[in-house]
Amino acid sequence: MPALLLKDLPRFECLLEYARHNPDLDPSALVAYLHLLRASDIAFAAADRNFTRFGLSHGRFGVLMLLLRKEQADGSCRVDEKSGRTPADLAAAAGVSRATMTGLIDTLERDGLVTRQPDEQDRRMMVVKMTEQGRERLSRLLPIHFQTVAELLAPLSESERQTLLQLLSRIRDPRAVALDPVAADAPASFST
Repeated sequence: MPALLLKDLPRFECLLEYARHNPDLDPSALVAYLHLLRASDIAFAAADRNFTRFGLSHGRFGVLMLLLRKEQADGSCRVDEKSGRTPADLAAAAGVSRATMTGLIDTLERDGLVTRQPDEQDRRMMVVKMTEQGRERLSRLLPIHFQTVAELLAPLSESERQTLLQLLSRIRDPRAVALDPVAADAPASFST
């Protein structure tokens, strides 16, 4: 669900006036923040339209994508649709609680997109695997989703995209991470 979609952002002059009464207000930081929120909401809504068409939410899509990729010991990734992951591993990778992940898995399982099976090495553990129906749904959704992402970022040149990545990664400095401890566990860089 989008957090904020202001169509009428405050003018900088209005923010300067607010700053006279609120010395903690940094007008340029607030303007940048509001534009970041607006861009995020637009991107979220565009992806949400695609996911909804395929009976998914952002969370369920994220779980399927986590099941799709297999991270290697050397840090590289490869597509591995057949392997499974434990619910705890999925929760950690998604940055959500185990209870939240259980709810996502329950829904995906109900829709026939994943199964839970005993782990082959440790029968006490359950492993979540994507079903053929899940793989088929992703194969239809991903080209549409990737096209949407390309269209959203089409106004930016490759150099501008790299600059955007660098700027966004700077928001993740220690001060920003202190505001959101969950972010500390996420990858620090987004290089391509």
